[in-house]
Amino acid sequence: MSLLGQLAPDFVLPAASGQDVRLSEFRGTRHVVLVFYPLDFSPVCSMQLPEYSGRQDDFAELDTVVLGVNRDSVWTHRAWAAEYGIELPLLADLNLAVARQYGVAIDERGISRRAVFLIDKAGVVRFEKIEEQNKDYSVRPEQMLEIVRGLSVGA
Repeated sequence: MSLLGQLAPDFVLPAASGQDVRLSEFRGTRHVVLVFYPLDFSPVCSMQLPEYSGRQDDFAELDTVVLGVNRDSVWTHRAWAAEYGIELPLLADLNLAVARQYGVAIDERGISRRAVFLIDKAGVVRFEKIEEQNKDYSVRPEQMLEIVRGLSVGA
C-alpha cells in the first residue's frame, strides 16, 4: 500500500515533551519527515535518530520538521533522548494505530517497520521508503535533505 501522492493520514500523538503533536498543524507552513523506527535503545535506532537530530538545523532551514514515531512510551522516549542527545520530537504510538495508517505496523511483533515518509507543506506524501528488514537503514539525513531541496525547487 503506497501513500505516494496521497494526503498523509492525520494523527495526534503525545510527544516526549508532554505536548500532543497533530500532523495537520504543520500543513501550509512546514514539510514533515516522519521517521518510523522499531524501538528506543535498539542498536540501529540509536544511530538513526541521533543522526537525524544532528541535522535538525539543516532541515529547519528548509522549513522542515523531523518527527520520530514508535510504540514506546513518552517516558522511554525521554530517557532515550536524554541518553543519546536526541532533540527531535519523539512521538508515542503506543497501540501502533498510526503505524497501521501508514502501512508499517508489524502487529505480531508489536513494533513498526523502519520507514521514512516525506510530507510536503500541502500535506501530500512525496517520498516513502519502508525498509525490507528493520536492521536496514538506507535513507540517511543527507539524502532526505536533498529530496526536500528538490521539493523547494519544484515549488
